Amino acid sequence: MKLHEFVPGERGRITKILPGSNEYRRRLFSMGALPGTEFEVSRVAPLGDPVEIKLRGSFISVRKGEIEILDVKPLD
Repeated sequence: MKLHEFVPGERGRITKILPGSNEYRRRLFSMGALPGTEFEVSRVAPLGDPVEIKLRGSFISVRKGEIEILDVKPLD
């Protein structure tokens, strides 16, 4: 499942980081977006880009094209 498919208030867990730009992967890692990390979608812009997520107590906004490298699953 992809992060852009989530709606505000929905929670999930990052299962893996797919291949992509090494620079952007490093940025995600430095913000705490590691496999196994839980998150909650806070807001989605009207046109769906960017998406704001709460991750380890911080809010980060990520663009739709950039978050394609995150493989996530919803929490029950």
